[in-house]
Amino acid sequence: MAEDPINYWEQIEQLDRLIRAAELKAGLIFSFHSLFIGIVIDQAGELSEFMGQSILIKGAVLIWFLLVVISLYYALNCFRPQMEMSFDKNAFFFMDANRAFGDVKKFRKAFREINQDPNELYGQLAEQIYIHSKIIDYKFSTVQKSIKFLFGSFMWLMVLVIFYLIIA
Repeated sequence: MAEDPINYWEQIEQLDRLIRAAELKAGLIFSFHSLFIGIVIDQAGELSEFMGQSILIKGAVLIWFLLVVISLYYALNCFRPQMEMSFDKNAFFFMDANRAFGDVKKFRKAFREINQDPNELYGQLAEQIYIHSKIIDYKFSTVQKSIKFLFGSFMWLMVLVIFYLIIA
């Protein structure tokens, strides 16, 4: 039974949707943090009085701030996957399509040749699926780490609020 390139393309489309889902989650993490930080900045006057009461409180606020920074770091890394992988030039990799084949005429010729050779076509599509999978794994890994630190920062903020309510 002959292979069908549609299966490869459908897999690539599914992986693209997963990439967008990871990036959407990272964007939501930024939104949550901006909301929390906005509330903290809005209450800056009361917060500075509260922090002035004890070095312990200053340390607790610093821990919250570090949790936020770490969460934002991981969320930002979702948008910047940095992986070193070496492959032969591939007409389906966006950088190769732009740089490795020379001008558009050379690319068009190479692309047609690839599409006429099933082994080459399926090999390059499989490499594209592999790369997409590596990117998705990286993105979801960074999003999961960011969510853990988001949750930690939120819980720590709740502890600070409760502590503030007890003292005030």
